[in-house]
Amino acid sequence: MHLIKTLAVSAALATTAGLVHADETLDAVKGKGFIQCGVSQGLPGFSNPDDQGNWTGLDVDFCRAMAAAVFNDAEAVKFTPLSAKVRFTALTSGEIDVLARNTTWTMSRDSDFGEFVGVNYYDGQGFMVPKALEVSSAIELDGAAVCTNTGTTTELNVADYFRANNLNYTVVAFEKADEVVAAYDAGRCDVYTTDRSGLAAQRTKLSKPDDHIVLPEIISKEPLGPLVRHGDSQWGDIARWTLNCMINAEESGITQANAGDMATSNDPNIKRILGVEGDLGGKIGLENGFCANVVTAVGNYGESYDRNVGPDTPLKLERGVNALWSDGGLLYAAPQR
Repeated sequence: MHLIKTLAVSAALATTAGLVHADETLDAVKGKGFIQCGVSQGLPGFSNPDDQGNWTGLDVDFCRAMAAAVFNDAEAVKFTPLSAKVRFTALTSGEIDVLARNTTWTMSRDSDFGEFVGVNYYDGQGFMVPKALEVSSAIELDGAAVCTNTGTTTELNVADYFRANNLNYTVVAFEKADEVVAAYDAGRCDVYTTDRSGLAAQRTKLSKPDDHIVLPEIISKEPLGPLVRHGDSQWGDIARWTLNCMINAEESGITQANAGDMATSNDPNIKRILGVEGDLGGKIGLENGFCANVVTAVGNYGESYDRNVGPDTPLKLERGVNALWSDGGLLYAAPQR
């Protein structure tokens, strides 16, 4: 009995010690002077480096927004490109401070690897095929060779879809996204499957993009969002309210260009968002004007969307379900009050 009690106390102390250590993320980030953000190895529109190593994309903007929230400097961030297979290990091991890598929020990932702080892109898995295949529906893909990434939700989704529809298929899987694109482009498989946003992005890398089409079927829910390690509620709050800030700013008409002028608004909601009134930033260890810093440096959610993946970009993605709830979409951020 005494041994059991001793072991229980030791376990409780170990758990408490772990939580205390985890809660030091903000202090550690401030100590080194930057946020280490895990991103993809190159997905146009979401996280993609140019020839000079300058990163851009929807996920990159979120990382820069966190840096603006913490340091009032959107450049106080470094990027770690990660394959789908190793991304969660990089987070749980402490190699990165936040993972913003077009990652689907699922129950098992939320319980096993980290705390998702919201959704920055609502997506669904689809299929891309060469037009020469003369296929108009995924239901016609019996016997197809299907290219995809290892370590992703796509493998299970495609298995479920083909099994449910009594279709045979062969998986051709690779760890790196560019390997999947190269294999598909070389004709090593008939189909490329991933999130539809990913198909739009990777299609731009093909030798003849116009020779390929995305089929109409959407076979899964893929809510993509950033996550942090378990056990650090303050760091999770900072990530969560950075994202909420960008969404709330769009809803309130606060933009990168007018954020300074909007600080004089008589609207109490706008005053709270921009930190003119209240102590919301202080509650999570930041300046009260953290959201004003985010929008001034990066813009609101809509500006980030339009700049990176919107209709005027190579991806040509309409807002659709990623529009604000007030415009018929799913984006609905908790209020800053």
